[in-house]
Amino acid sequence: MMIVAILAAIAVPSFRYVTTSNRMATELDALVGDMQYARSEAVRQGEAVTVCVAASVTSPYSCAVAGTDTWQNGWLVFTDLKSDQTVDAGDAVLRVQKAFTQGDTLTSSDNISSVTFNRDGFAYTGQAQVTVTLKDSTNDTGFTRCLYLSQSGMMSTAMNATDATCK
Repeated sequence: MMIVAILAAIAVPSFRYVTTSNRMATELDALVGDMQYARSEAVRQGEAVTVCVAASVTSPYSCAVAGTDTWQNGWLVFTDLKSDQTVDAGDAVLRVQKAFTQGDTLTSSDNISSVTFNRDGFAYTGQAQVTVTLKDSTNDTGFTRCLYLSQSGMMSTAMNATDATCK
């Protein structure tokens, strides 16, 4: 009985670390994947494609107001024929990401609520570089992950454990 108790005391914290770490990686990978998809669709279609914080992830779809940086509430990927960062009639919604359910937060630097990729694959955000930071519900920096997006459309990710600027 004592051996089982000791093994349980060792296994439970390790299990929590593994499950939280995997969840965090999956959540950030979802955003990275949708950003890469938007960029490739913009180049393929030869027209602007936008990824925005969603105000509504059900039809009728809509983007949140400018300055809303709560990406954990879900996002939309859509063709943006007017390049106005809003879902207008004629804009095709390509992907929808629903809200996170675990209480994690995903926020952008400078309150960026949308990213538009042009037909050359360049990102328009109004900033030279955008950092989107994912934090777990306990705000434990050991689980913090970041997505860096440059105007050239290039993306990279980091963990706080390997990049102290990822906060």
